[in-house]
Amino acid sequence: MLPKRSRIICPAVLAASLTLAACNNGSQPQGLTNTQPADIQQNVNISNPTTAVFDLVEVTPGGTFNLVWSDEFDGDQLDPETWFFATGDGSEFIGDGGVMGLPPGWGNFEKQYYLPRNAQLENGFLRITARSESIEGFNYTSARITTRDRVNVRYGRIAAKIKFPAGQGLWSAFWLLSQGSPYGRWAATGEIDIVEAVNLGALPGPGGGGFNNIVGNLYYGGESPNIAFSGDTYAPSPNITEGFHTYAVEWDENEIRWYFDDVLWLTQNSWSSTGGDFPAPFDQPFYIILNTAVGGSFPGDDVDNTALPASMLVDWVRVYSGVRPD
Repeated sequence: MLPKRSRIICPAVLAASLTLAACNNGSQPQGLTNTQPADIQQNVNISNPTTAVFDLVEVTPGGTFNLVWSDEFDGDQLDPETWFFATGDGSEFIGDGGVMGLPPGWGNFEKQYYLPRNAQLENGFLRITARSESIEGFNYTSARITTRDRVNVRYGRIAAKIKFPAGQGLWSAFWLLSQGSPYGRWAATGEIDIVEAVNLGALPGPGGGGFNNIVGNLYYGGESPNIAFSGDTYAPSPNITEGFHTYAVEWDENEIRWYFDDVLWLTQNSWSSTGGDFPAPFDQPFYIILNTAVGGSFPGDDVDNTALPASMLVDWVRVYSGVRPD
């Protein structure tokens, strides 16, 4: 295991790199109340990131794997060459095929407005904070950061060490979406939810979660609304809001496995896409997403304002390759 204070790009597994355009310059919208101090780290998007595509060797269950990329969150500020900072309500979300123009609320009736500044580095951790504050007709803010156009991964092990917040209405996630898939639009392009933590310490919402449960899902099938999904819920024995735990998937061509602190809790090996034959859509590069939403179709409309501000803390995100055969 490498020391925490390192960040690695391994050229041996760098399959391709190309320059792609990203979204806005990170300027803040107007009308925000309860503003933060002027010395806060400013996250600003860049327009010409370089995309590193890691086309990795599959990881054998219980086998050896090699770290090929990580962000240990040890710098003074998040790197815009690694992370894109979402702003807004999803109506200008960049998805496969260009601007998707999701309905306000990121297509899930979420109640937060994403701001780049709600993702901060602090004492070697990434802190994504949901707050009760008003902007652009929304009563909550939070952050959503992604490696789209910056770091893409196909196969291997994708893991993060996370401490999740508790509270009714909070919906934190570590997940993957397709980068430039040939299979059409979501969900024909696929989605891998490594972990969703919803309503922790509270009652389940319409989509489940609640108590101390985590959720892992695949989305696939046809283009929305003709989606299919499969997954499960897992109840770890430790209280996951009281400490850090490792959440991971091992992604092979024909199988995806979910782990909590290296304990296997879910395996999936059956999916489909109207855009191509199996193993489509999970045979293309995907990018990483970290976010905390407030309210929406999964946690429900009730939000415990006394739980805010609330933060999702991330110690590190790491990508591993399996060992190439001799």
